[in-house]
Amino acid sequence: MSLDIDSLSLAARDARGLAIDAVTACKSGHLGLPLGTAEIGAVLFGAALSFNPDEPKWLNRDRFILSAGHGSMFLYSWLHLSGYAVSRDDLKAFRQLHSITPGHPEFHETPGVEATTGPLGQGVSNAVGYALASKMSEARFNTAEHTIFDHHVVCLAGDGCLQEGVAQEASALAAHLGLDNLILFYDSNNVTLDAMGPVSQSEDTGAKYKAYGWDVHEIDGQNLAEIFSTFETAKAAKSGKPQFIIAKTLIGKSIPEVEGTNKAHGEAGVKFADAARKGLGLPEEKFYVDPKTEAYFAAHAGKLRAAYADWDKTYQAWRAGNADLAGELDAAIAGKVPDLLGVIPEFKPDEAIATRKAGSVVLQPIAKAMPLLISGSADLHGSTLNYIDGGGNFDRQNREGRNIHFGIREHAMCGLMNGIAYDGIFRPSGATFLVFSDYGRPSIRLAALAKLPVVYIFTHDSVGVGEDGPTHEPVETVAALRAIPGLDVIRPADPEETAGAFAAAFEKTDGPTMLVLCRQNIPTLSEIPVATRREGVFKGGYIARKEKGALETILLGTGSELQHALKAADELGDGVRVVSMPCFERFEQQSAAYQEEVLPGSCRKRVSIEAGISEPWFRFVGLDGRTVAIDRFGLSAPGPIAMKELGMTPENVVAAVKSL
Repeated sequence: MSLDIDSLSLAARDARGLAIDAVTACKSGHLGLPLGTAEIGAVLFGAALSFNPDEPKWLNRDRFILSAGHGSMFLYSWLHLSGYAVSRDDLKAFRQLHSITPGHPEFHETPGVEATTGPLGQGVSNAVGYALASKMSEARFNTAEHTIFDHHVVCLAGDGCLQEGVAQEASALAAHLGLDNLILFYDSNNVTLDAMGPVSQSEDTGAKYKAYGWDVHEIDGQNLAEIFSTFETAKAAKSGKPQFIIAKTLIGKSIPEVEGTNKAHGEAGVKFADAARKGLGLPEEKFYVDPKTEAYFAAHAGKLRAAYADWDKTYQAWRAGNADLAGELDAAIAGKVPDLLGVIPEFKPDEAIATRKAGSVVLQPIAKAMPLLISGSADLHGSTLNYIDGGGNFDRQNREGRNIHFGIREHAMCGLMNGIAYDGIFRPSGATFLVFSDYGRPSIRLAALAKLPVVYIFTHDSVGVGEDGPTHEPVETVAALRAIPGLDVIRPADPEETAGAFAAAFEKTDGPTMLVLCRQNIPTLSEIPVATRREGVFKGGYIARKEKGALETILLGTGSELQHALKAADELGDGVRVVSMPCFERFEQQSAAYQEEVLPGSCRKRVSIEAGISEPWFRFVGLDGRTVAIDRFGLSAPGPIAMKELGMTPENVVAAVKSL
C-alpha cells in the first residue's frame, strides 16, 4: 500500500500536541516517549496494524503492548485518534481520579489497552506470552479451509525495559521457541531517567538480540517511510525468528530545551509547553486535532472495518463447519469452567503422599476437563510434578503442546503466563519451588492487579525441604505472598484438600491463585469427610474437628502442620476445636456469619501452627492467642529433623495452649 506521508506527519504533530497538553494539564507524566516516538505511532495506528476500534477484543487483531508504560499518553493519544472509545475528555482527565487514562496503562480500564504495564520489562514478557498464545490458537483452531488466527504481536520498549532481566529472559525464550509473529520496537534514544544511556549501558543491543536468535533491523525512528517498510518486512519475514527493530529516536522531540537529554523523560518540558506548541504549528486551542487528521483516521477506520468484515465472513464459515471447535473457543472467551471437583477421584484413606504428588494426580483429570489448560515449569517438572500426561511439549514443531519448558527463567515464566492470560483463550499455570517465587513476584503482583486467572503450582513449601538447607527453605515467603491483594494463597493439608485447592484455583476466573505444595509425604486426614475437606478449601477455612464439649480452645493449622494440631487436640480434651485454614483470602471473603461460625469471637484462647513466620496469624489468634511458628531461617538436615528442631510438633502446640 502507498503511505500518505503528509497525513501521517500531521497526525504525529497532533499526537505530540495531545501529549504536551495532557501532561501540562495535570503537571505530571512522561513526555519523552510520546514526543520521541510519534512517527512510530502514526505508522502503526494509521497504516500498519490490523484492528477494529469498534471491536477492541476482535480475536484476530494485532496486539500492541506498550512495555514502556510510563509513556502512556503515546497510547492514549493514538487510541483516541484511531477511533477507540477514548474521548478528548478522557485525554483531558489524564491521571485524574476514576478516569480511563491512568498514569500507566491498565488492562480492563481502557479500550485498546492489552496489558497493565509500567514496571519496566514486564510488557516485553507479556508480549512474548501473547505471541506464544497466538501460536497455540493458530494450531488449535485454524483449519485447512479457514484461517481465523494469523495476527502479530507488536511491542514498544525502551532502554529501561531492555535493561530489566525479565525482558532478557523472555527475549531469549521467544527466540528459542521461534515466535516469528512477534515484533519488538526498541525506542533507542540513548537515554535513561537519571542520566544519558552511556552512564549505565554499553552493550551492543542489536548484536545481543541477534545472538539470541532474532532478526535485527535498524531504522531512523522518525522516518515514516522507513518505519513502515521495515515493519512490513518484519511482518512478512519467514525466517522463523522474532523481529527486533532498533528505532533511533530523539527523546522529547519538539521541545528544544530538553530534547535528546534525560530531562526530557518526565515533565521537565512542561515549562516550555507554549513555545513547543507554537513551534509545532498548533493553534492556541488545547487538545487540538486538525480536521484533516480526523478525516484521515475516519477513512482509515473504514478500511479497517472492511478488513474485519472480510475476516468475519471467514470466521462465520469456520463456525458453521467446526461446531465443536467454535464451542470450545466460545467457552474459553466466556471464561466458562466445568465443575472440577466431580472429575477428581478420591484418594485412598490411608495414603500418605506429598501434596505436590497429590497435585500431579489431581491435575490430570482437570486437564482432560479443561482442554485449553496449559502447564509449564521453570526447569523443574521432575520435582514440581505438574506435567500434563499426553499433553506434549510446546516447541517449534508442536504448537499444540500443553507443557511449556520455560527454562531457569522464573520471572519470564510468570510474565509470559500473564501475557497468555491477557490473550484470554488458554488458561496458564506454571511451577517452580516456592522459595523462588520472589524471582517472579513483580509479575505475580501484576496478575493480581489485572485480575488475571493465572495458577501458580509452587512446591517445596517449608523447612520440610530439609537437606537443601535455608537457601531453599521458605519461611517468610507464604506470608509475603498473602500480602498481595487479590492473590489467593492456598496451602492444602492433605491430598483431598489438594483436590479442593486445584479445583478452586482453576474455577476462579477473576484473579490469580498460588497453590503452595509440600515435598514431604504427609498423612491423609481421613477422620475428616472427603467432602468437608474439598469444599472447605473453597471457603478458605472450616472446622476440621468440632469440640465434643463446651468450646474452650481453638487450634488453627494449615498445610503439612494441620496434622499436628489434630494430634495436639487428642491430648487437650473435649473442649478443643481444630480449624483448617488453607486459604486466608477465601476465608475472609466469606460472610461474617460463616466466619463467626468457624471462629466464634467468644473463644479467645487460640493457637496456630504453621512452618513459617508468625505475623499473618495474629489476625486469627488475636492478642490473647499464641503462634507456633518459625521466625528465623531454616537449617540443613533431613526434613523431619528440621521440622522437629524448629518446633513443628504437637507437643509445642500443647505447650502453647497450656501457656495461655
